Amino acid sequence: MLLAKTLTSRTFRLALIAIGAFGLIVSAIFAYVYWSTASYVKSRADQAIVAEQAGLRDTYTRLGRDGLIALIGQRIVDKSFADHVYLLVGPDSTVLAGNLKDWPPGAAEQGWTEFRAPLTSLTAGAPLVRGVTEPLARGDRLLVGRDISDLDGFTAQIRLAGLAVIVLIFVLAAVASIGVTRRTVGRIESINATSRAIMLSGLDQRIPLRGSHDEWDRVAENLNLMLDRIETLMGEVKQASDNVAHDLRTPLTRMRGRLEKAYHAPRNSGTDAALIGDTIADLDAVLGMFASITRISEIESRARKGAFRSVNLVEVAGEVVELYDAAAEQDATRLRLAGEAEVPVTGDRDLLFDAIANLVDNAIKHGRAGGHVTVTCRNGEVGAVMSVADDGPGIPAEQHDRVFKRFYRLEQSRYTPGNGLGLSLVAAVAHLHGAKIELADNAPGLMFRLSFPAPVAGA
Repeated sequence: MLLAKTLTSRTFRLALIAIGAFGLIVSAIFAYVYWSTASYVKSRADQAIVAEQAGLRDTYTRLGRDGLIALIGQRIVDKSFADHVYLLVGPDSTVLAGNLKDWPPGAAEQGWTEFRAPLTSLTAGAPLVRGVTEPLARGDRLLVGRDISDLDGFTAQIRLAGLAVIVLIFVLAAVASIGVTRRTVGRIESINATSRAIMLSGLDQRIPLRGSHDEWDRVAENLNLMLDRIETLMGEVKQASDNVAHDLRTPLTRMRGRLEKAYHAPRNSGTDAALIGDTIADLDAVLGMFASITRISEIESRARKGAFRSVNLVEVAGEVVELYDAAAEQDATRLRLAGEAEVPVTGDRDLLFDAIANLVDNAIKHGRAGGHVTVTCRNGEVGAVMSVADDGPGIPAEQHDRVFKRFYRLEQSRYTPGNGLGLSLVAAVAHLHGAKIELADNAPGLMFRLSFPAPVAGA
């Protein structure tokens, strides 16, 4: 099954195309090497033949036919000229001197020629001879050549070696391509199998790692991290849905009970007006919850990036402190603004106001009655830092990460007004602005700290 998918995969076809192109290049290189080597060796042999021909021609010119015949006889018995071929024939093709039996068939009277012919004074056989012919005076013809059987064998070995190397390269490349493609298809099939298992059974499946730490393991790790993130988000969606259902059930049940009671009771303008007022208040709370959810989703989708401007964080925090001053006085809480006078950030002024307002509102509601709430703005080493600190009971360290989830409420906050969306909005605004949000122990109390990046130049 895997082999069939390997042989029919696009990766294998691309590998074959690459092998073919590589093989053609290698073949061209070996062809060039063969041609250049054979040409070089043959040219060296031709130079020797031409030099020998010139010497014999000079002897014929100076000493005549008899002198040339004598010289050819000396060359034939000289062992240093054992691979040379000589033939001198008269006008009637009678052999006058040389180690060939007769004039080679097909050889022209003048020019280069190659032929196989037995030698008269050498070993038996038909060696490959390359020679040059030329006509002499009185109708004589001279052939001077060399036995190039060794050259022919050498070039044949080069040709055979080249073919063997090319075949070996093709075989090795094919085996390597099948192996690499099989491995690739195997990893892809592993991912596909896990994907199918996830579609059938749920997000609890993960792509197995082979421990090779290669690119496929890195892909698998990233996909597993993505699945972890998706599983976390799905869990948050489920939790948010459950919390919405839980938080809606109480006001809707109250509204239905009031309406049912009013339906069965006689009409009374005062009672009806109070009923309508309470019902409107409950509906406003429900609509406010959905408005908060919509606003958080809008912020998380980064749809508000276009409203970013250079903002003085101190001015925004001052407006929040001024707004909540009266609410703080009702609980005898002292609310104050501290820090520097100019703390620039790049962001959306309205969203920053909402985030700081939620933090101050939480600090007043859940802090100590008659306590202190301090809003501090200052310029940090990298960018602006804004913190809201109270001296209340604080939040347990193990729940610091949970409080930013939608609808999450601490046990001691169950009976205070709210829907558990305030800190979710703060986290969304911080993420949109690239700010780091931290919770720290204020000893006593809790401190929320937002650390913003440096302002964007020209914002």
